[in-house]
Amino acid sequence: MTAPSPAPHPGLSFRTFVATVAAIQASVALAIDMMVPALGQIATAMHLGPGNARQWVITAFVLAFGVAQLFYGLAADRFGRRPVLLASLCLYTLGGLAAALAPGFAGLLAARAIQGVGAAGCQVATVSIVRDCYAGRRMAQVNSLSFMVFLGAPIIAPSLGQAVLVIAPWPAIFVGLGLYGALITAWVAWRLPETQHAGDRRGIDWPEFYAAARLTLTNRMSLGYTLAGMLLLGAWLGFISSAQQVFAEVFMVPKLFPAIFAACSVCMAVAALTNAWLVERLGMRRLSHGAMVGFILVALVQAVMAVSGHDNLLTFTLLQAAMMFCFGLLTGNFGAISMEPLGHIAGTAASVQGFINMLGAAAIGVFIGQSFDGSLVLLALGFCVCGVLGLGVVAAAEGGRLFRSQAVNLNPQG
Repeated sequence: MTAPSPAPHPGLSFRTFVATVAAIQASVALAIDMMVPALGQIATAMHLGPGNARQWVITAFVLAFGVAQLFYGLAADRFGRRPVLLASLCLYTLGGLAAALAPGFAGLLAARAIQGVGAAGCQVATVSIVRDCYAGRRMAQVNSLSFMVFLGAPIIAPSLGQAVLVIAPWPAIFVGLGLYGALITAWVAWRLPETQHAGDRRGIDWPEFYAAARLTLTNRMSLGYTLAGMLLLGAWLGFISSAQQVFAEVFMVPKLFPAIFAACSVCMAVAALTNAWLVERLGMRRLSHGAMVGFILVALVQAVMAVSGHDNLLTFTLLQAAMMFCFGLLTGNFGAISMEPLGHIAGTAASVQGFINMLGAAAIGVFIGQSFDGSLVLLALGFCVCGVLGLGVVAAAEGGRLFRSQAVNLNPQG
């Protein structure tokens, strides 16, 4: 009789493992979305004035998150998943608590950058842990279930932040993030074992890393869909950065921001579930290319309304929700397509793509957010430009042939 294979994560049931993965991944969304309602209070407390400097509280986190991803994949392969995850969670926790105690704006940004570095390690280590434990359909099931839980974070995070502000000043939000990180750290230290087999440990081979990174950057599908995803994520970050100002200064309803943001996030979650149902029928390319066209059309309508002065809270909310629905159909498919030709170097490819995606998106988000001038015109135009450029990049990657069920047979290089 064949002995049963050992559990991939001893001491944790399947459900508990999925919940743990989702809780770790949710730390990123909580760190970005939970403190958005507090940006106005932060600007007042830090004497930043009515300008756009407050947006750097988000940007500092995102920039650090993007840069650090490039190195965590190598560290997780060399030292193991558990040590890297625990160290990252500690950084995340310390960054949150340091932000709460920051004596000035520079200190706050430094603390947020530390938190972003920690969040990057959490993201990379968690992906590696899932890959260690499962493969094929079982891994897809874990990713789907954890993603459903993860989607709840951006829905409830602004409301949580707003609720904290009712009973405490803005530093309490960062204390809450630090306590959340400490709780997850304690749970991982107590229950989550090392998932990497000892025989799979390998030293940091820089020539091998450079070769894999070069292939990632020269593969047509990898580079094209990574850049397209970067453009769309940049537009989204531009909205996140300026959202508090939009609701406070354009529509004069700052307290409605959490509810409206939650509604838009629900649309994105519904899109992700819809994608899981439709992708088998239509294919990743047809579905994502159609969603890209829809994104551009909705952005154009929003831009026309903003330029003509006919925008209002209701139309903005409906159009933003529609764009987020399209966004939800795009991101997962773009990520999967960009990784299709790189399965043999998936770890390095994911790190390089994540680095480009987040760093470029942060730069775009800064440009869009810092351009906020008290109206919706530049924000809407930013969505339009990013959408059109993204579609152009995708068309170039596909050799000008969109809406095909499968990849075009092109030379993958160049």
